[in-house]
Amino acid sequence: MLEFPLMAADNPNTLTLLINGEQYFPRVRQVIEEARSEILLETFILFDDTVGRNLQRALIEAARRGVAVDLTVDGYGSDGLSSAFIEELTGEGVRVHIFDPRPRLLGIRTNIFRRMHRKILVADGRTALVGGINFSADHLSSYGPQAKQDYALEIRGPLAADIRAFAHDALQDPGRTGRRKPSRGRPDGRAPENETNARLVVRDNDRHRNDIERTYRAGIRLAQTDILIANAYFFPGYRLLRDIVRAARRGVRVRLILQGQPDMRIARWAARLLYQYLSDAGVGIYEYCKRPLHGKVACADEAWSTVGSSNLDPFSLALNLEANVFVQDAAFTAALREALEDLLAQDCRPATIVRRKHGGLRRLWTAVVVFHVLRRFPAWSGSLPAHKPQLHSAAAPEPGTADGRAGS
Repeated sequence: MLEFPLMAADNPNTLTLLINGEQYFPRVRQVIEEARSEILLETFILFDDTVGRNLQRALIEAARRGVAVDLTVDGYGSDGLSSAFIEELTGEGVRVHIFDPRPRLLGIRTNIFRRMHRKILVADGRTALVGGINFSADHLSSYGPQAKQDYALEIRGPLAADIRAFAHDALQDPGRTGRRKPSRGRPDGRAPENETNARLVVRDNDRHRNDIERTYRAGIRLAQTDILIANAYFFPGYRLLRDIVRAARRGVRVRLILQGQPDMRIARWAARLLYQYLSDAGVGIYEYCKRPLHGKVACADEAWSTVGSSNLDPFSLALNLEANVFVQDAAFTAALREALEDLLAQDCRPATIVRRKHGGLRRLWTAVVVFHVLRRFPAWSGSLPAHKPQLHSAAAPEPGTADGRAGS
């Protein structure tokens, strides 16, 4: 774990980079144990496995000592969570909420679009964790070759209070989260003078549809020497893709770390549609081959970096609810860069570029068409996503009954 104090006037934040479940889950446990009044936790995936059970015990212990605990899970990502698991939480006073639960149709999950993909934990408005790590055992190296490589960020200071206010608002209005603007600052992710130099940027389907993409694009356009992006699902829209290519063409060293051992083969196929176009512009493309890459991080030059839940694909950039922290600090950015450089040196290989005569532009346009089909399909599909997302709160079981089903 690498810890850095960030100071702006009298408004300090301390940021700690957490890599993989080995660093993340113990910090989650400690933050929950230290909470005295309130815990707000959002996660896309919570499984009933070793990691999920450890989290369950920690939340129950917090509720027993009088801490107000709100746990929100996504109805798609945590679809398999049992009623018994939820009842153990609600029976001890933990308030459990399920984002947009939908019944299965012929055994198939129907709520694939507009998922609550954020991973946020806030305790007492003083400490927050934001990143891409879910609560499942496949984020631990002991899981084996399919264990995921991922990152999270711990924040202590005023930004944690901002994140707490955002998470609290999300409980009141789960689909919009736009009643309170969760972050202030310039579109490039830089904070105004006399304000802290780290901020939360979110994506929703109301007032903040493009905030994360716009912040990425602004940072890339301002880069002068080096851009390093590690992203699990890389299939950006044309504007972000164009900014990456233009940066490389003006002499910025641009490198992408993408999946070489994907958990979904379509992700690698989609990314590879772009390889020739990017490579021809001078972008270095590397595939992480040790295990599945699940990270969503980036840094530019020595001052700009981000850690969060947003992939650079149509689901994250156009559909899901996401949250990233953008940081303007040389020391923290250098630490994240060092971690990614180690990843490059030890476990990545240059991507194989299959070159076809006159194929780069043709493949690019194929990728653009595929992207926009994926981006627009949810709106076309009508009834699947065309509803206001609901937050179902699981009730505690009545004394003497055995039924407290969630999502019913």
